[in-house]
Amino acid sequence: MAKIPRLMPENPRLFRASVVRTERHTPSIHRVTIASDEIRDFPFLGFDHWFRLFLQRPEQDTFVMPELDGAKWWPQYLRIAEDARPHCANYTVAGHRPELGEMDIDFVVHTGADGQLEGRAAIWACGARPGDELALLDQGCIFHCPDDASEVVIAAEETGLPAVVGIARSLPRDAVGRIIQEVPSALDIRDLDAPVGVTVTWLVRGDAAAVPGRAALAELQRHVPSDDRGYAFVVGESRLATEGRRHLHRAGLPKSRITFSGFWKHEARQPAMA
Repeated sequence: MAKIPRLMPENPRLFRASVVRTERHTPSIHRVTIASDEIRDFPFLGFDHWFRLFLQRPEQDTFVMPELDGAKWWPQYLRIAEDARPHCANYTVAGHRPELGEMDIDFVVHTGADGQLEGRAAIWACGARPGDELALLDQGCIFHCPDDASEVVIAAEETGLPAVVGIARSLPRDAVGRIIQEVPSALDIRDLDAPVGVTVTWLVRGDAAAVPGRAALAELQRHVPSDDRGYAFVVGESRLATEGRRHLHRAGLPKSRITFSGFWKHEARQPAMA
């Protein structure tokens, strides 16, 4: 397969924007579209391009977002007074239209046993209104497929779906491999612009009590890499990421050819990225 570019910015730039519209994209995904002149210049790389998202907290009267200095942003963020400090979460670019200065961000909608929304970012997204301010800090891509990869294997549950959608449409058209994508509902299934040589397996969880990621993990554990030159990308709930990586390595794939990230832990119920 052709070489796939990857870039983690040395000096991440802060982009400011505001909400222009929102919609329930699927039963489990709420989409927020943001816009600004700055977003026109966002250096979108495709694939799983992600960013740090800064949001106003419910108890705050105004959105306060000082300028952050590149890679040194974290200490500066912590120096913001706690009562003024915005909420920070990690998200993936779902769509970018530079000619309009627009970007789509997809938020996974989690609910507790009482049916109430969980997670600060999802609660914010579902209540967002046009004009609400926010900021994001560019973080580049995590997906990093070697140029000699014989196949690509991708596995995720719904928190990794925005990344999977972006990767599928960005893969070289001669790519071969497999995508395993778990979702809560059949209505969350969408068409993926994947190369013809990449097989897409959708797994519908159905049962609200089922643990996210377990079905994707079980399916991944049935997969045997074709050789030791493949590349795997496994993200989502922590157990899916860690046990998925362990299986693939035991099956012969070098650790250097497996990208894995646990976005959240089921036990903690505290999503860290989507």
